[in-house]
Amino acid sequence: MNIASQPGAIARRLLEDCMTDGLSVDNALARLAVYTDKTTSAVQLADIALDMRPSHAPRRCWLEEVATMLRGKADTFDKVRRAAACVSHDRPDSEPTAMTVKRLAGSFDRAAAISPAASVQLSSLGDEHRLSTTTAEIAAWLEQQGFLGAHKHILDIGCGIGRLEHALGTHAGYVVGIDISSRMIEIARRRCAGLANVEFHLTSGLDLGDFADASFDGVLALDSFPYLVLAGVAERHFIEIARVLRRGGMAAILNYSYRTSPSIDSGDISRLSHACGMDLVVDGEMPFGSWDGMAFLVRRDGGT
Repeated sequence: MNIASQPGAIARRLLEDCMTDGLSVDNALARLAVYTDKTTSAVQLADIALDMRPSHAPRRCWLEEVATMLRGKADTFDKVRRAAACVSHDRPDSEPTAMTVKRLAGSFDRAAAISPAASVQLSSLGDEHRLSTTTAEIAAWLEQQGFLGAHKHILDIGCGIGRLEHALGTHAGYVVGIDISSRMIEIARRRCAGLANVEFHLTSGLDLGDFADASFDGVLALDSFPYLVLAGVAERHFIEIARVLRRGGMAAILNYSYRTSPSIDSGDISRLSHACGMDLVVDGEMPFGSWDGMAFLVRRDGGT
């Protein structure tokens, strides 16, 4: 029997990989929600984790925490699993780009209806406090990179439920969030009601044609490029980002794709940066403790 078909083999391999990569329990639960068979319950996954019994004490404690979370929050885990199942990362070869974008928009609408927090970050486990922790960590990293500023105009591609707009509103001159999900845009507008320097727009997902040349000091794409890659419009968006950025402006791409090889993502970002006249400043770092996102930062020529 192939190991992949043995009961619990996928879960064990995922947990081993998460421990090897030093991921948090929350991130491990998110991966279990995405990749394990839905016929395997949270309690069964907890039993699998405990059954691994590594001799290394820290690993054993980590697995015990995974099991405790799965048993104590089985309903939450199932909700996260249902939200994750709304969005398919596969694309039929014959599917037109516009159809892929439309399908993804509907998927995000359904995921946000199940759990707004989980729809934008599965490792939040649908908890707003966990989501806020990661959001604050991302905002602090952007601040450290010189991305923010009282007079800067920021474009957020794939703004989701507006969590970064809410966090960055007091750290930027103006923030524009765009997304293909009408439900997420509605949630974002409610979240940021009262912030005069924040606005949201429903976008086609095909380009940035709604915005003029050199109209932003920064462009942010948090977990949105994987879907642009899926739809086949990532390179077009990269070119568009270079167009709408002012000289010296920066683009922060947090996760370029969900492919298994970071070197491929790094190679693509490097090639596109060079082709678009931008400098690669941060190349595939993982600077966040509460989220396993990979960070890229590029700067348009002309800055200091």
